[in-house]
Amino acid sequence: MSKVGRCPEKDVHDTVKNSSMKSVGDVETSVQNDAAFEGRTMRFIDFRILPLLALLYSFALIDRINLGAARTAGMGADLKLNIGARFSIATCLYFVPYILFQLPGTLVLRKLGVRNCLTGCVVGWGAVQFGMGFVPTWGYLALCRILLGVFEAAFFPALIFIISTWYRRHEVQKRLAIFYLISITIGGFSPILAYLFSLLNGRQGIAGWSWIFIIEGAITVFLGCLCFFFVPDFPDKNTFLTAEQTAMVLKRIEDDRGDSVPDKVTFRKVLTHLSDWTLWAYGIMFMCVTLPAYALAYFISIILNDMGWSKTQALLLSAPPYGPAIATAIFFAWLSDKTKHRSGFILVQATMCMIGLILTAFAKQNSVRYFGTFLTNAGNSGCVPGILAYASNNVVSQSKRSVQTALTVSLGGVGGIIASTVYREQDRPRYLPGLGVTIGGQVLMLITLAATNIHFQRLNRLSREGKLSKPLEGQPGFFYTL
Repeated sequence: MSKVGRCPEKDVHDTVKNSSMKSVGDVETSVQNDAAFEGRTMRFIDFRILPLLALLYSFALIDRINLGAARTAGMGADLKLNIGARFSIATCLYFVPYILFQLPGTLVLRKLGVRNCLTGCVVGWGAVQFGMGFVPTWGYLALCRILLGVFEAAFFPALIFIISTWYRRHEVQKRLAIFYLISITIGGFSPILAYLFSLLNGRQGIAGWSWIFIIEGAITVFLGCLCFFFVPDFPDKNTFLTAEQTAMVLKRIEDDRGDSVPDKVTFRKVLTHLSDWTLWAYGIMFMCVTLPAYALAYFISIILNDMGWSKTQALLLSAPPYGPAIATAIFFAWLSDKTKHRSGFILVQATMCMIGLILTAFAKQNSVRYFGTFLTNAGNSGCVPGILAYASNNVVSQSKRSVQTALTVSLGGVGGIIASTVYREQDRPRYLPGLGVTIGGQVLMLITLAATNIHFQRLNRLSREGKLSKPLEGQPGFFYTL
């Protein structure tokens, strides 16, 4: 008996259907494979870039802020820093070259090479820090602080610039938060390290405070040597990814904001970027947020000592306030990237910081004042990566990003100058004028944040309505992050 024949149209339909199902399945598998490949690559980049840069910056922080701990450990008496404003002058002078050399240092980063620039910075300031252990008078200390500012000037903006070029706009705050928090966590142990090193007092005829600078300087020089071999470069120049991985990273950046390939830096272009008032606004906000950070870094052990705790207790109690900052900053960074929103979370954290400052300034009980330092750090530490991400998200082109990063961080140095001058000897033990200025800085930051937010909201609305003559930041499809 013959078989019943199949309809030719039915055969064609089944063939097309099977082919389509196979095609869809192949696409889904390809997408899944691409996502897995992308995920593995970005995790590798995270582990390759963030810990090393954070470790390097942590010692920049330690070498920058250990002046207060060294003073508490005996340097103040030996170098007579309690006369007039000597301590404030030595602290403040660091920031003059630190501010002046940031923009030129960042602009030549690509030309001179990341490895050469960063290695030179780290070894240079490590050597200066080592030399600070042998200064005979406060004048030589001030000179070393100036040299420290010269070598550290381009370092932090270079790190922020490098990190921001590797990630999409709404991935960057988590990475900046992780980088910054690893740094301040290690830096938070600076008072404890200072206390341990000071126990070497008298060894080889060297004072305990001198050992703080000598040992930390030697460690920094060693890290500078490691930097030469392991520091990561920009995505388009990296040597640790495969060609396929590099192409994927560059495509992600190009799709996100269109600046994976660096544009040429010219003097005219730099002036054009500097004429954008929002870049100055980011700098003002960063200046305000660095005020409490520097104030606590330089003066917390001194304030605690004036509260009645012994030298040893003051040094050891200076570290715990940095603990809660880790959890709060990571939480707000994750939430900010997830929601693709910045300003609202900066507002919440700045409010926390202000409450902490008010408690430290005006509470009667020392235990409450000490709790205020926890709250200040918990709010302030998250604002730092928040503002850096807010600024980074709203510029396009690598030349503008380099100018914005350098300008933002250099104005942050102005916050350091203010912090080092408003906490005066005659205001001990409560430092009310200094704390008042720091609280006022947080208010100014929130006013500036509101101004930029309203400005960006308006431009986003006009762009969506087609009422602008050209795309935002010259990039079609770009909208500002609020």
